[in-house]
Amino acid sequence: MMVQYLALKAEAGDSLLFYRMGDFFELFFDDARIAAACLDIALTARGEHDGGKIPMCGVPVHAATAYLQRLIKAGHRVAIAEQTESPDAARKARGSKALVNRAIVRFVTAGTLTEEALLDARTANWCVAIGEVGGQVALAAADVSTGRFEIVETDAAGLSAELARLAAAEVVASEASAFADAATTLRPGADFDSAGGEARLKRLYGVATLDGFGQFGRAALAAAGGLVAYLEHAATGAMPFLRAPVLAATGATMAIDAATRESLELTCTTSGQRKGSLLDAVDRTVTGGGARALAADIGAPLMDRASIDARLDLVRFLHDDAGLRETLRATLRALPDVGRALGRLAAGRGAPRDLGQWRDGLDGAWSLGERLGKASDPPALLADLAPRLRGHGALIDLLARALVPSPPIEASDGGYIAAGYDAALDDLRDAGAGGRRAIAALEAEFRAKTATPALKIRHNGVLGYHVEVPARAADPLMAADSGFTHRQTLAGVVRFNTPALHDVAMKVSQAGTHALAAEAAHLEDLTATALATRENIAATADALARLDVAAGLAERAAEGGWTRPTLVDEPCFEVEGGRHPVVEAAVAKAGERFVANDCLLTPDSRLWLVTGPNMGGKSTFLRQNAAIAVLAQAGSYVPATKARIGLVDRLFSRVGASDNLARGRSTFMVEMVETAAILAQATPRSFVILDEVGRGTSTYDGLAIAWAVVEAIHDDNHCRCLFATHYHELTRLAERCEALTLHHVRAREWKGDLVLLHELADGPADRSYGLAVARLAGIAPATVARAKAVLAKLEAGRAKTGGLAAGLDDLPLFAAAVQAEEAECDAIRAEVEALDLDALTPREALDTLYRLKALARQSEG
Repeated sequence: MMVQYLALKAEAGDSLLFYRMGDFFELFFDDARIAAACLDIALTARGEHDGGKIPMCGVPVHAATAYLQRLIKAGHRVAIAEQTESPDAARKARGSKALVNRAIVRFVTAGTLTEEALLDARTANWCVAIGEVGGQVALAAADVSTGRFEIVETDAAGLSAELARLAAAEVVASEASAFADAATTLRPGADFDSAGGEARLKRLYGVATLDGFGQFGRAALAAAGGLVAYLEHAATGAMPFLRAPVLAATGATMAIDAATRESLELTCTTSGQRKGSLLDAVDRTVTGGGARALAADIGAPLMDRASIDARLDLVRFLHDDAGLRETLRATLRALPDVGRALGRLAAGRGAPRDLGQWRDGLDGAWSLGERLGKASDPPALLADLAPRLRGHGALIDLLARALVPSPPIEASDGGYIAAGYDAALDDLRDAGAGGRRAIAALEAEFRAKTATPALKIRHNGVLGYHVEVPARAADPLMAADSGFTHRQTLAGVVRFNTPALHDVAMKVSQAGTHALAAEAAHLEDLTATALATRENIAATADALARLDVAAGLAERAAEGGWTRPTLVDEPCFEVEGGRHPVVEAAVAKAGERFVANDCLLTPDSRLWLVTGPNMGGKSTFLRQNAAIAVLAQAGSYVPATKARIGLVDRLFSRVGASDNLARGRSTFMVEMVETAAILAQATPRSFVILDEVGRGTSTYDGLAIAWAVVEAIHDDNHCRCLFATHYHELTRLAERCEALTLHHVRAREWKGDLVLLHELADGPADRSYGLAVARLAGIAPATVARAKAVLAKLEAGRAKTGGLAAGLDDLPLFAAAVQAEEAECDAIRAEVEALDLDALTPREALDTLYRLKALARQSEG
């Protein structure tokens, strides 16, 4: 057995091997140690190998899914080695001590899951492969749970943005890849050959040319080939369903890099949670497919204005007709996840219940299509979606006749084919039922014959049907002429067999076996018939998801008083009464009101410099406008009273402090890298939000960097930008930057307390209110008092020198404080230079030192 195990383990590689032994999956050696620690199960040992005991642990086959879920979540991959023959077949073929043949039937990995229990119904599960050829980079992404297949041609800089958009469950790359990291699944380089990739795609789709799918570059073919090869490997040849690949057009969606996604928390928070993200605040979908589609929309806002308006037209239609919207949502809520059921059946992991979900889902979609097809003056997108909901009449009728109303999850016990569908199957079931009635009659007969009321006819997997009596009543049945044959004696019971029972049991067993075989054959035929229309079923699943997204967005808009945005081509950003949906929800829970603000960016005022105190709302204002841009181009109403937005080609956010210690980058380094990317990539159609640039280094360096960044954005990038800062010196830039305007968040001090109004007003802030914020944060009063004294000293120095030096364009930054300090240093220097050291007495020298020390302390204060 260990020889067989070790051979399979060599095939499994770095995957944990689940080795089937009867009713358990066993793990041995290091696999057992890893699994026992991860699953918190007992680690035992038995047998010997290389002079020591063999570590082992196991999990029951019937509960394996729950254990697999924990292992996959912990980052492991698992190879499933199943018995490929029964013990009886092994003994017949190779003798009484023959070992049952086993083979790896599947590799379970994070990116190849289809099981309902292993997946989040509201999140797509992408497996991504990276291809590199001659400096070109591409990725191929498949969600095998639904069959979606995308190919994106990008570059090294855009790769991280695409990976962040997809939030891939698993990334696969060549062993020689320059983009692999510790979490990447490495595969042989031969799998990522572009010519081999082209051949794999042609074979997969049964075509002679790929021209019908698009024009693929060599890197795209390498990525697609590597992905298909990996999926074939994981499924051990049983390729899952992949729809025709969609080649993403360059510039079809808003470009959002990984840092911006994280900063804006579009689909998950910085801690990786869905709750608290923009998606969570917007999502009112009622189906898993709709939730996945909405996440994709927010992750990749459109750039085509006609497509955006088509989505918005459908949202408006459902927003204005509350009755239709509620009916649609109620219908969708009752439908199963047709897309995920398709993935399971196509991967050969389906169950009778999945066919039942197709029956119920397609029937509900048909009814919904009939209802929507009668809508008056439907928008173009609805008129396009409605026909996709219909057209499955023959399949619905077949499954309705063939399946029981609630098919079971497991096929092994039968009972899923409806009565009346197959007369021969009905006869087998009747024979089995008749046999069971005959067994009940035999039981009554045996009780009367033996005068043993406690006699029972039982069944188990070893003895089959047998007679069981209490040990105290077994003697009469032991007699040679009793007609009973002794089979087994246990602690309290004795078991027997009889020719009459054997004959009836054979009939029941044969009828049951034949019935199960007949049902299995029907299941296979029904699945094949259904899968023949899988492309149409996938289109229906997509249509249901799109309707759910539109209805959910309409519901959210009605709930929050959102408005339809107007998308234009000119570079403007005009929002009245804008709000941040996440912050607004949090404020509402606290019983408070969110303060809405306007944002008016035009060619003459495309760069806003926003000042004001911490906690005043600058960051929220910046983020809410970026979120509004995302929602508008995703096809959603927006949280505002009015919105007119020029299409945004690239969205950038540099907000807050973060580091990347794993890559050796400090907080300030990360800030500079992200700022450099903005300056290098932002175009006149881009939208940029920058918060506190330069705060991660010294005052002089930070202010100089912030100053230069503002000038670069204004003079070179010409993009729409909101720039929040505490460097009040930057307000002087308004004198030379004609498209820069000054704004601030309002605050007031009342009886020593800081009152944050969260309102945006024109002009610069009068001061930063830093000491008031420090006091509000709980800084000790003595520390605040000391800071106040230092501030007074700096301001006094400013007053002496007349404010900032006149040559501010040459950046003598914080000149007032600098010149005040220099004046005091000059006084000390002058006195030292005036000393006649040779003429000083020891007492005079000591007095001079005390006086200079006092001057130095005064300078420090």
